[in-house]
Amino acid sequence: MDNIRVVYYEEPDFESPILVEGLPGVGNVGKLAAEHLVEQIKAVKFADIYSKFFPPQVLLDDEGVIRLVSNSLYYSKGEGKRPDIIFLTGDYQGLTPEGQYELSDFVLNLAKEWKVNLIFTLGGYGIGKMIEKPRVLGAATDSQLVEEMKGKGVVFSKGEPGSGIVGASGLLLGMGKIEGVKAVCLMGETSGYFVDPKGAEAVLRVLASILSVEIDFKELESKAEQIDLITSKLKEIETPQEPKREDLGYIG
Repeated sequence: MDNIRVVYYEEPDFESPILVEGLPGVGNVGKLAAEHLVEQIKAVKFADIYSKFFPPQVLLDDEGVIRLVSNSLYYSKGEGKRPDIIFLTGDYQGLTPEGQYELSDFVLNLAKEWKVNLIFTLGGYGIGKMIEKPRVLGAATDSQLVEEMKGKGVVFSKGEPGSGIVGASGLLLGMGKIEGVKAVCLMGETSGYFVDPKGAEAVLRVLASILSVEIDFKELESKAEQIDLITSKLKEIETPQEPKREDLGYIG
């Protein structure tokens, strides 16, 4: 097997498409946002990417039928103000630094073949605590894009994220800049403890505005309520209980 192999199911024609990357990461914010958008606009899968840089693993469906782990490519043709959109999502990112670079380079070469106009990478910004209203932080390949994104409510805060952007969400920007491909990273604040629908929704609301896409957020909101319920129960377990009044006599 080659280091990276792509299997096409169809080869669509694109007109100045935008590429949206949403792979697993902190709080799975990017993956959740991209997959929700794919579902909402009924994007069509047109290829799978297989690689030695993914875990040596197959996944099983409910009937016990397997598939090799992969990344997948979907597309949606533009309507009205909405441009052609290509989505990259999947099961895993590369396991090694070499794999991360190889896979990002592979995707960038595909993007240049398709004459991609702009790349959006989606991810989570872990802050280590629960948050009610996540901000969307940004990074971009040039100052003009920074100003455009600020106009959409994206926050560019000095020193955040302090450790930089790891993985495909960062490499597609860094390597894209070298290759002359414009790119923006949108990062939803997240605790990083759970799959975070709130962070995904925050990112998706910004992206939907940029792409002129209408989205129903009810499913994400429902998932967020479930996570809130879990976290509130965990807090109850962690909070020391005050001894009942009738028990005070037993304390020495």
